[in-house]
Amino acid sequence: MYRSREHRIIAGVCGGLADKMGLPPTLVRILWLLLSLIPGPLWVVYVVMWILIPEAPKGYAGGASRAT
Repeated sequence: MYRSREHRIIAGVCGGLADKMGLPPTLVRILWLLLSLIPGPLWVVYVVMWILIPEAPKGYAGGASRAT
């Protein structure tokens, strides 16, 4: 899994999750925002993912919807 270079607003975490699951990035962002409203450390999870998940290499097409 990679952070998205193409579908990023802050760090590309939601865009990378969307690519991996084959979902629209906007849907993943909305779900993440709604889940963030529930008390808990979801913002910490986002920052940890931002740090640990590498950015997609240049030219990486990625995504679950891509044929291998």
